[in-house]
Amino acid sequence: MTWQEERRANRLVDAQIQREQAAAAAQVRIAERAALAQQRRADEHARAEQARADREQRAARRRAAVVAARVWLGRSVVELLIYPIALLSFVLAAPAMAAWGSTVYASDLGVLLPGITELGMWAFAVAVLVSRRRHPERPVGWLQLGVWAFAAVAFTSNLLHGLDTRWESGVVMGIVSVAGVVAHQLTLAAPPLSRRERQAARIERAATRKVAKVRRAAVVHAVAEIDPDGSARLVYAPGRYVLARRGRLEAAIVPGLPVAGESADWDREFADLLAVQGAAWAAGEGPGVESDPALGDSIEGGTVATLDREPDQQKSTPNRPRVAGRKVRSIEQLRAELDKALKARPGAVDPTSAESIRKALRCSPKSARQLRDEHRQGGSK
Repeated sequence: MTWQEERRANRLVDAQIQREQAAAAAQVRIAERAALAQQRRADEHARAEQARADREQRAARRRAAVVAARVWLGRSVVELLIYPIALLSFVLAAPAMAAWGSTVYASDLGVLLPGITELGMWAFAVAVLVSRRRHPERPVGWLQLGVWAFAAVAFTSNLLHGLDTRWESGVVMGIVSVAGVVAHQLTLAAPPLSRRERQAARIERAATRKVAKVRRAAVVHAVAEIDPDGSARLVYAPGRYVLARRGRLEAAIVPGLPVAGESADWDREFADLLAVQGAAWAAGEGPGVESDPALGDSIEGGTVATLDREPDQQKSTPNRPRVAGRKVRSIEQLRAELDKALKARPGAVDPTSAESIRKALRCSPKSARQLRDEHRQGGSK
């Protein structure tokens, strides 16, 4: 191959390479344009979606605001009617009081007089409303007293101011000055209650007063328990009680409910009796069990056991000391012990309480109730 042919071939190869490079560059540009177009479409779609979401959110907020406004308007109808009256009352009375204050005090400081006559009663009126809404359990009697006291001051001040012209003017100015706060107290601060709500409130107040009286009586009847370190605490006797005369507590028996106190007393006395009898049996002093041959055999072929002692049987004397049985005191002895306890410790025993007598004399509930009834009737029988 000559150099001319070789040169021609090289030019052909270079031209082919340039065409391929141009085609590749064109493909790259086409791909870039397609990617840019796709990105623009994606961005436009995202912006459209965001705009739609924003419109929906704004519409939802508007709907929520409208619903909230309707609910508030429905709940605040009374406020929307009363507060304009209060505002008109203040706007009419305050400038008149400011002008009259300047005349009365002969100073520009007299314009501050509405701060006493008008703002004073409104401060207490708002305090009553806030206290009843935030702390319904707190009493507002003193706050209401402040409202009506400052309202009287405002009415009197406006009345005196109006009397400088005519008595009709004084009456009108006095009524206008307190009209707003009176309407506020009657409708918002003290809304009317239904008959059922009033009855429930009366019952709740009566129950609260009775619980307070019972707690005071329980404190009076409580006993003090002193610890070794000198600290003391009150100990109460649990149970069911009724309030008697002079604020005393008496054990009550409720039909259909078990009497916890007396059943416990009987259980304790029965346990003591069993303990004494058990000790007597252990010491050999219990009643002997023997068979009665005179009755013959029973159906089952055995004899009938009896608790009769054999009079002629020689009893052995135990080596250990006898366990004495529970001493049974007569009602006369209990009366004497009660009189002695009342004279020795007048405040330690309550003769009108069967439980107090039983604890002091350590006797049965029946005897304690008998002693209590005798004391109430005017002395021992």
